[in-house]
Amino acid sequence: MLRKLKFKKPEDEYNDLGLGTKFSSQRQRMLNRDGSFNINRKGVGLLNSFSFYHEVIQMSWTKFNVWIVFLYVVINTFFALIYLALGINQLTIESGTSIENFWNAFFFSGQALTTVGFGRISPIGWGASIIATIESLLGLLGFALITGSLYGRFSRPTANILFSTGAVIAPYKNINAFMFRLINQRKNQLIDLEIQVMFSRLEEKDGQPFRRYYELNLERKRVNFFPIAWTVVHPIDENSPFFGVNSEDLKEADAEIMIMLKAYDDSFSQHVHTRASYDYFEIKWGAKFKSMFINNPGEVTAIDMNLLHKTVEAKLNNTSNNQSTSNAG
Repeated sequence: MLRKLKFKKPEDEYNDLGLGTKFSSQRQRMLNRDGSFNINRKGVGLLNSFSFYHEVIQMSWTKFNVWIVFLYVVINTFFALIYLALGINQLTIESGTSIENFWNAFFFSGQALTTVGFGRISPIGWGASIIATIESLLGLLGFALITGSLYGRFSRPTANILFSTGAVIAPYKNINAFMFRLINQRKNQLIDLEIQVMFSRLEEKDGQPFRRYYELNLERKRVNFFPIAWTVVHPIDENSPFFGVNSEDLKEADAEIMIMLKAYDDSFSQHVHTRASYDYFEIKWGAKFKSMFINNPGEVTAIDMNLLHKTVEAKLNNTSNNQSTSNAG
């Protein structure tokens, strides 16, 4: 049985983020740490679910470059084999060993694909001329797609925000608070940051478990400038879903904290978005974040980004909600 909440719930506090409210016996997180949705949609055809542009834009630069080189080699190999099947005498080169003929055909394919045409090798037969013409057309279309993909990747604004690996329950004024920290890893200027933090947990209704969402009240949910780290603070008072619970209660309720951040990127003159989440076992009780500021005798403020995730023990305030000081891990 799920333990009943002690905090005061406003009547309009019921929210559905589009992730569903039905109970899942597997109790898996809905939002991964990197902000991607932990959803596997089955029964959808590959052609309906696959988007070439989306895949190219979203994949890493390493994967993108590997795919470009791989496709370039495969296409040239394919056309080289066609030229060999037509006969090496259809190209203006002398026949040699099988390996020499393959590489000559491969390099000619590269010239035809890129429309470079060095002139040392050229088609002299109808078959080779037709294939070279088709390959040149495919090369023009292919490189146009690659150029467009490169432009899309460079022009697409993204927020390279790094969140602390864990959140903490720390002393705050005369009560306690739920906190996590984030920082901009780039040197670009982000302004007008807005953050929304949702608390998700399982509750019972008519004897059946269902998932409910609560927006957490924050000490500050918007900042104008973001040059240094930002510690997001949710005071745990009687209106907080953390009120009167401990780490075991969060585990039983399969609690998850989902974060949505929006900012304006001054470099692209566009808004950027990012998401993250913390599961119940990623919350450390009785700890606070270590200061990131470095003593600097100069006039420039210095921070150590390696300290973003560092925490130190802190004694929680003895409030009426009797929160546990144990680690949720």
